[in-house]
Amino acid sequence: MPAINVPKLSGLDDGEAHTFATPLKRINEGHDVSRFLTTKAYRDIMVFALQLNRAMFPQCGPKPDDQTQKAQSWEIGSHHVSISAVVRQLQRLLITLNSIIDEVPPDPGPRRFGNVSFRRWYELVEGRLPRLMEQYLPVKVLSFKKTSSIDSQAELKSYLLGAFGSPQRLDYGTGHELSFLAFLGCIWKLGGFDPSSSGNEERGIVLGIIEPYLEFVRRLIKSYTLEPAGSHGVWGLDDHSFLPYLFGSAQYGPAISDDDETPVEGSLANAPDPADVTKAAAVERERRKNMYFAAVGFIYDVKKGPFWEHSPILYDISGVRAGWAKINKGMIKMYVAEVLSKFPVVQHFYFGSLFSWDEDPDALPPLATIHTSAQPIRSQPTDPVVRSSQLPSSQKGSTGAPLISSTTAAPSPFVGTAAPWAKQPAVTSPTTAFPSRTEQQIISQTPRLPPNLSSQRLTHASSSRQAVADMPPPTKAPWAKDRNG
Repeated sequence: MPAINVPKLSGLDDGEAHTFATPLKRINEGHDVSRFLTTKAYRDIMVFALQLNRAMFPQCGPKPDDQTQKAQSWEIGSHHVSISAVVRQLQRLLITLNSIIDEVPPDPGPRRFGNVSFRRWYELVEGRLPRLMEQYLPVKVLSFKKTSSIDSQAELKSYLLGAFGSPQRLDYGTGHELSFLAFLGCIWKLGGFDPSSSGNEERGIVLGIIEPYLEFVRRLIKSYTLEPAGSHGVWGLDDHSFLPYLFGSAQYGPAISDDDETPVEGSLANAPDPADVTKAAAVERERRKNMYFAAVGFIYDVKKGPFWEHSPILYDISGVRAGWAKINKGMIKMYVAEVLSKFPVVQHFYFGSLFSWDEDPDALPPLATIHTSAQPIRSQPTDPVVRSSQLPSSQKGSTGAPLISSTTAAPSPFVGTAAPWAKQPAVTSPTTAFPSRTEQQIISQTPRLPPNLSSQRLTHASSSRQAVADMPPPTKAPWAKDRNG
């Protein structure tokens, strides 16, 4: 059987000069998000994320005679993960950035929001970044042939500087995490990483760069009490990050070979149960080896109280019975819906030549969903880069990424914290995607109930019709089955 052809992020031809561009803000209004889902930037982000995600699944080893295949998993800090020279240099960059925190201690005294010393830290990093990039980034990346005075550093610096949080709002969220992913994608496109490593370089990127980056960011958040950016509060997966849940669930997926499709069910033998996220001892044990549990461990570090109460979505997912690959599949869908399709998250993402606002010629018309239709609209846009009148009337194209289809659906009458992958009532007509929910429908679709409440209904939803009308839609993931029901 031939090996599965897994798409990889395409690199630039280093024999030809490239026209770099200073990244600009393009997403100014809600409908710009739908336009974003048709761009080359969106296509490349998804290809790169899925490329890294597949590499994190355990790998089937050689099969000796009369013996079963041995699976090789990829744990944090494992000596089985190859770390290239480029990855080592980027690790040193993160160590240097981390050390700057020691130069700028938090401002003393109680405060409700983020610590203002973060702005000083950010200023120091911004001033030193050109020199740090020259010191730690590959020469071939920084000296890539150009057609104008704008070089690769202009784009690299924009994405790297956008990966640490906002000095104005004193916050950090998944949009900043996305900027770091784009920074690594730029290096890949410019030939900084080895594209022929059969997943070895991708694993080095995830465990050698992204995981240390997340640990560095967690220190930033705790040192300067950075606020969550664009968070849904308890109705979001995580206040700050998403990628560790994607790659961490892949780490516990079933072992695959180059001939296998990316699995959608099953788990690695001896993988912990998803429900172990509710057990502090299990989380403490697994967080040293797995990115999913490392992210959950940080939640335990900064939040108190019952897990089901402060992290209901993660608690809901902990009831999945079909294995970690099923969780991973759901995380891919959720990343598109809750990160890439949300205006508060992507509005600060900038577009240059490497992650371009140009339309993807192979894109499909975007799906009109509650996430793309319930976006904020500005009455008078002031950014001259893209105005509503300049957008194509047909809103052509979407990405070839696997999660956007050409079907058009009307938005749900309920707009709020519903999970993007939550199942909706059956479609009754081509123009009515989601029929109006009755009070009984809403009450019957509650999330997985916390311990000791499995025999009870959430009574606050049925206290009155007005209470039902005011409450947000349920957040239960369709792939998180209730173990109590």
